Amino acid sequence: MTVTRFAPSPTGRLHVGNIRTALHNWMLAQQAGGRFLLRIDDTDAARSREDYVDAIRADLDWLGIAIDGEERQSQRLHHYERAFEQLRASGRIYPAYESAQELELKRKVALGRGLPPIYDRAALSLTDEQRAAKEAEGIAPHWRFRLDHAEPIAWEDGVRGAQKFDPAQLSDPVIRRADGSWLYMLPSAVDDIEMGVTQVLRGEDHVSNTAVQIQMFTALGAQPPRFAHKALLVGREGKLSKRLGSLGCDAFRERGIEPEAIVALLARLGTSLPVEPIADRDALLDTFDLSTFGRAPAKFDEEELERLNAAIVHQFDYDRVADRLPEGMTEAGWHAIRPNLSHVAEVGEWWRIVTGPVEQPSLEAEDRAYLAEAARLLRDGEAFASDNPWATLTGALKTVTGRKGKALFLPLRQALTGMDHGPDMAELLPLIGRDRAEERLREAAKGG
Repeated sequence: MTVTRFAPSPTGRLHVGNIRTALHNWMLAQQAGGRFLLRIDDTDAARSREDYVDAIRADLDWLGIAIDGEERQSQRLHHYERAFEQLRASGRIYPAYESAQELELKRKVALGRGLPPIYDRAALSLTDEQRAAKEAEGIAPHWRFRLDHAEPIAWEDGVRGAQKFDPAQLSDPVIRRADGSWLYMLPSAVDDIEMGVTQVLRGEDHVSNTAVQIQMFTALGAQPPRFAHKALLVGREGKLSKRLGSLGCDAFRERGIEPEAIVALLARLGTSLPVEPIADRDALLDTFDLSTFGRAPAKFDEEELERLNAAIVHQFDYDRVADRLPEGMTEAGWHAIRPNLSHVAEVGEWWRIVTGPVEQPSLEAEDRAYLAEAARLLRDGEAFASDNPWATLTGALKTVTGRKGKALFLPLRQALTGMDHGPDMAELLPLIGRDRAEERLREAAKGG
């Protein structure tokens, strides 16, 4: 069974990059009939907050990304201790005593000599007496995973294709701090093993981490999952943007962006497939394929999201939005006004065209006389007895007045709605009703 996971740290709200990663991993699992797991990476007790954990769950729920299980790293510390002892017993981890300042100096020296700024493994040459002396000085060690330099690290990446790293060109990663707290690498590998994760899809900034973690999986006697690394999101200007880090579900909700629009955009952003206003999740799943992912940065365009949002709102049926509509607005009202909306929240302004009051236009005497005739025909004629009151009324006015085109239709729209444009009048007039429509026509005919 395919098992994927999303592993956010609860140190802030989800942003658009996080959402894209969660969505793609959910889609991988859904497409294969597998499981999508949420792992809360909350080992950083100082920065992790429970309200962010709640917000992550709420955001995924709002987006329609259902989870099939959840784990908390803070509740799994004993698993990491066990793996740590296993690796120490097999000689794959070792203590190191350099301070942050010493390590930074080593990096600068290496760069100055034209060498890669990787850790020189000086700690491995320390004798037991030297280690004891440092600890007697009160210097607690941090712990590094010892990479095996015997052969290249290689895997077939689901997006990037064949990957190969020379482990001698990588630093032995620190897996545990001097205070005993964990860094990302080892707990993540342990969790992927024990949660049965079979596929990891994440950003290309993790490629070198994957090389290291593949050796961790092997050292722990486990088969690594399949890895795929997609291009990162960039802003419209073509570079990494701080703004992307502030764009999350809370910001989208405040702007009236629908979850379907976010999903439609992010599902295909960075692929060769066209971004389209597809609200049907099954249609998106049917075409989801890692082979369509490109290597170029994926450009996130807020204007494109707005266009998608409007197109998707235009697809919503009445039941999808009924609880957000003004009191008294019927399915016919939603159908009439829907094409004019960019956001559902705008519906109240448009519904006032029906409920009133409307601001009457300033018209020439000729148009006022025309509207007086329209009011008479509306009162005495058969418009509202027909299936299409608007067509019946305008047809009668055309016969009586000889008007046609803009001269026929525009003064009526202005008088009935107070606007030069808007919803289709054939749908709108029955909602306004005979009495209200006649009153508006007479007010306009009087000049306001």
